[in-house]
Amino acid sequence: MPLVLGAALLTSAEVQAADNLNFVGNLVVEACTIRPGDEALKLEFRDAYSHELYLNTRTPGRAFEIHLDGCDTSIADSITTTFSGIENAELPGLLKLDGGSSASGIAIGIETPANKPLPLNVASEKQALNDGSNVISLKAYIRGEPKAIADRLIVVGVFTATSTFTLDYQ
Repeated sequence: MPLVLGAALLTSAEVQAADNLNFVGNLVVEACTIRPGDEALKLEFRDAYSHELYLNTRTPGRAFEIHLDGCDTSIADSITTTFSGIENAELPGLLKLDGGSSASGIAIGIETPANKPLPLNVASEKQALNDGSNVISLKAYIRGEPKAIADRLIVVGVFTATSTFTLDYQ
């Protein structure tokens, strides 16, 4: 008998419950998809030499690409790319090294294949999209901080820097 009474109380509470869970969202369509593996890129500079920074202030750009698949130009016909991250205090627009880096006196820059700088937190120029596959080609380079170059204070060692890219379809 107490078991039946407990079930009756449970049913009574369920009937009296008010709406307390709402679902909200935004269903969107993407003009392209990022090729698997390109959503988390890793660019290795290999060995960069400090004497090159003292002579030229920077290294040559090292190419990297973001591959887009399944693009549909009826949804969007162009794209911009924005890289975000923590800016180097001496070189605004360039990426600061991560805290665990043993190297110092340098920053990471991003540029177009035509050597036009792409500062952090600034959208690139529009790139036209084609139906199907597309490639966003860019380069990254190491630049010496002006004071570190002038005072010959670049510290060699292992470094990392982290940025996030955002694609904006138009």
